[in-house]
Amino acid sequence: MISYDVEIVTPIKDLNLKEVSYLRCPGLDGSFGVMSKHRDGIFALSIGEIKITQNGKDNYYSTGGGFAEIVNNSVKILVESLERSNEIDEGRANESLKRAQKRKTDQNSEMNVARIEASLVRALNRLRVSKR
Repeated sequence: MISYDVEIVTPIKDLNLKEVSYLRCPGLDGSFGVMSKHRDGIFALSIGEIKITQNGKDNYYSTGGGFAEIVNNSVKILVESLERSNEIDEGRANESLKRAQKRKTDQNSEMNVARIEASLVRALNRLRVSKR
């Protein structure tokens, strides 16, 4: 199978993956997949799950959104956050979810509604991906 390289950059770490055969990312308008020789392009990413198939094995990552660039049969991804499914601390994710739910019901919350909703979506996504 023909493969390509994927580089993922976050504010705190870089991940360089070789011989990737498939990548699925959470685009703003829905998920999109990338296989070898994909057409070049730049895509905005939303909060969601990144699936990477490498050497016949699927790996799942939780992301907080960012951008993906496909150029010359390689993919570069710049994201706010990235956590591999087996590295997600479910207890911490549950606490984040509880905090976001409390803020949503708290009439005196100083956070705006969009930030509260984003916190809820991120926490729910991390919990969902942790089950992979």
